[in-house]
Amino acid sequence: MGKKVSMQQIADYLGVSKFVVSKALSGKGGVSDQTKERVIQAASQLGYFAQSNTIQKPAETTIAVTRPRTRQKKIVIVLMPNIRFQTRESTYWGKIVNGISAKLEEDGLGILIVSEHSVDHFMDILNPKGIMGLIGVGVISSSLLLEVHRMGIPMVLVDHEDALIPTDTVFVNNTDCMYRLTRHMIGLGHRELQFVGSNQFSRSFKDRWIGFRSAVEEELGPSAVDGSKLLSVDGLTGPDAESEILTWAESMRLAGSLPTAWMCANDMIAIHVLRALETLGLAVPKDAAVTGFDNIEDAYRSRPPLTTVNVPKETLGRRAVERLLARIAKPSDPIDKLLINGEVLYRDSTSTK
Repeated sequence: MGKKVSMQQIADYLGVSKFVVSKALSGKGGVSDQTKERVIQAASQLGYFAQSNTIQKPAETTIAVTRPRTRQKKIVIVLMPNIRFQTRESTYWGKIVNGISAKLEEDGLGILIVSEHSVDHFMDILNPKGIMGLIGVGVISSSLLLEVHRMGIPMVLVDHEDALIPTDTVFVNNTDCMYRLTRHMIGLGHRELQFVGSNQFSRSFKDRWIGFRSAVEEELGPSAVDGSKLLSVDGLTGPDAESEILTWAESMRLAGSLPTAWMCANDMIAIHVLRALETLGLAVPKDAAVTGFDNIEDAYRSRPPLTTVNVPKETLGRRAVERLLARIAKPSDPIDKLLINGEVLYRDSTSTK
């Protein structure tokens, strides 16, 4: 076995002091966010986080907690970022949390849902001695995940992964599902296909873009797909998304290059596309086909109902609990990335060309 990677080696690698590295890896203040990210990345590249002795137990803190007289359940933290669209009330993330909650209840375990993106605030509410493990749902910052890793809390991520921090993850099989859906659209006769969604937004969006690109290259040839086939739209679509899509669609229509099939990275983006096409006076699916991904409730309520991929959200949550319990039982096992199959649902927003 090779020598352990030390903080001094990281410091030498970056040309900074060991004190700076220690501050950055401790999760405390004292260094800029940019410096902290540089230290985290260097530590990951050098294999620091893969070592069993890198977890630094924090000093014991006093947290005011009212404890019942009855026997307390063991607690699993469910961490969801403090983002408007990524809440327990959402028809996507909320169902994942429902699956987590149901499985924990079956196993006699308690749940504490935390919506917090600040490392300092997170530390204020968390007592590692009372926590069995943590499940992260959705996109979470590297600094926050590093703090959990530093505290030695077992964790599993759902629909997210971080290249800097080794941890178990659970995803739907995004690449394969989008590949199958894209091949279906090509089989219907579509040749002008457009992917709508930022491949930098999340691992899921990136994998969906890869599935789209692979199917187009395989069926229509490498020249049929390039950067122009990627319309970058944020996954947490706000009020500006529809305007952005509409402006792009207007320019493409003027150029005579309007897509006949819009393959969207999620259902919310697809709904914005439907509205933009309606504004342009285009009928779906007569003038253009539109597909989504995730199968949120609004997907079948839209007009027309969206062809989409059903993500088994509750199953993702349940599998995350199973993976966490397995990690707790065997902490030295290799890191797992679980892929759950999704199902393509064919609805009225697609037709033959």
